[in-house]
Amino acid sequence: MTLSPLDIHRRNRGERTLVTLAGDIGPATTPLLRAALEQCLLDGVTVIDVDLATVGSCDARGLDVLMSASRRAGRVHTRLRLHHACAQIVRLLAATDPASPLLAAPASPGPLGASGASTDTLTVTGTPGEPAHRPGRRPLKDAIRVRRLTRRQAEDMGEDIADLAAVSVAGTPGEAYHDRTDFLRRLAVTARRPGFTLSVAETTELVGCAFGFPVGPDGSGRRGSDATLQGIVQRLTSRARFVVVTQVVAHPHTQNREIARCLQQRLLADRHVPLGVTLLHPADRAGQSAFSSWGWKNMGEVVGLPGPVAPCVLVLPAEGPVPAGR
Repeated sequence: MTLSPLDIHRRNRGERTLVTLAGDIGPATTPLLRAALEQCLLDGVTVIDVDLATVGSCDARGLDVLMSASRRAGRVHTRLRLHHACAQIVRLLAATDPASPLLAAPASPGPLGASGASTDTLTVTGTPGEPAHRPGRRPLKDAIRVRRLTRRQAEDMGEDIADLAAVSVAGTPGEAYHDRTDFLRRLAVTARRPGFTLSVAETTELVGCAFGFPVGPDGSGRRGSDATLQGIVQRLTSRARFVVVTQVVAHPHTQNREIARCLQQRLLADRHVPLGVTLLHPADRAGQSAFSSWGWKNMGEVVGLPGPVAPCVLVLPAEGPVPAGR
């Protein structure tokens, strides 16, 4: 028997919740969808955002579940909205109830509870010649959303990010990384920096994360070790503005190179800088290999920065036109 799976992921933010669906909504999966939406209503949320970006198909019965949940939500002063609905759902809804308030505006629901943040939806494909997935590793969905988080959202998602980091993380000494406390400390310290920026990649689950902070004119780094690093990078690259990429985390999958590339470029674009910079321990061969596969160039070890060893400086140019650093 062929199953029609539907993955349902729920993320709460105060009195709002985001329900992300991936798969097909049909006879075999509508009971799961109905139960998930009913639980949201029982939990007393005021807004239910249903993300359909990775839904392949939805039949009339599935649409009826969504419409019924919307009517029940209205009776308890809750709003249910559909985002990224496919053409099939739009046609069914237009034929069934043209005046239905179910469909949200074309814009993305965005990070719940945030203002000014944005979401990108992109298609990630495997590297040519690589298998779709490796034995024992779950293949990722095609639609991967990249979005920037606020400091508050970064704090809320810290444990989720640490869970992913425990599986695979680059940019730390050694080939394995399992110290959650140290990772969370690193995230907390970076989050306190002026201009802190963090982006995540998601399907129905978190699959990647990158964070850092700007250095240079109109950013941080006017004194101390930041000023020293700025001088070193400017001599090496003639760039005075850049983002220090503190950490990159990518799902251990053949697609992680593309996931990491998109996250890194998103950090540079968010801060309108032409260059990314990261510092790695010279003995961290695994980290250097990972960053190299993501397009970074190793500029060698540098002296003059605080610490017991001279770190390697790696740089990554932004893709496309960016303001020149002066």
